[in-house]
Amino acid sequence: MARLPRFVISGQPQHVIQRGNNRQEIFCADEGYRFFLQRLQAAGEKHGGDIHAYILMTIHLHLLVTPHTEDGIGKLMQRLG
Repeated sequence: MARLPRFVISGQPQHVIQRGNNRQEIFCADEGYRFFLQRLQAAGEKHGGDIHAYILMTIHLHLLVTPHTEDGIGKLMQRLG
């Protein structure tokens, strides 16, 4: 079953969680964390989203993002993927 579309209000903070497929690791080394943070910053700048907080764990991550447009979070996450 497909997930329901995200309800986004531009200018309102959103909690975003992303997990690895089948709970597999998404970060295996320190370089992976650093690379992801660089890409996260670039994606936020490109797609108009303020990244307020993040937690990067081995098998998942949490973001607190305020989008400037209705499709900002979707575009940001597509770019990270």
